[in-house]
Amino acid sequence: MKKNSVLFLLVWVLCSSFTLHKFYMAIYQVNHNVAKKRLEITARIFVDDLNAALDKKYKTKHFLGTDKQSTTDTEDLKKYLLDQIKITVNHQGKPLTFKSSELDGNVLVCYLNCAEVAKVTQIEVSNSVLTEVFDEQENMMHFQFNGGKQTLVLDAEKTKGMLK
Repeated sequence: MKKNSVLFLLVWVLCSSFTLHKFYMAIYQVNHNVAKKRLEITARIFVDDLNAALDKKYKTKHFLGTDKQSTTDTEDLKKYLLDQIKITVNHQGKPLTFKSSELDGNVLVCYLNCAEVAKVTQIEVSNSVLTEVFDEQENMMHFQFNGGKQTLVLDAEKTKGMLK
């Protein structure tokens, strides 16, 4: 009996020392399409986190990625992303256009672009998506332009970055 108690205590200590921690990361791919003269952005964001951010910002319940998703949910998503992501190319602010989104498992894949980008010498980006809700949020942005690849990792403390 004493042996079982010691074993139970050991297992309990080991199990309780590990706590589950949710992973807060969104992945963005930004490609310069030279032929179409635009930046094409694909964002992969956990849908439950997006719903939480929209709920907080717009003070109403959102249902992105469910059968209950409404046109208001989609419009709020569009407004939210366009408000939280800003891109400057060659020292000139570029408006983003939200194209569409689709659910892939528990991730909402969002498609955006910036038109009239013939040449890229410098990109500045501001991305604060989900950082107002989750302090641990990281937005990993992969860029492909001028034949090269670069990555920025932005978070609540560093929401802006620049690439050349």
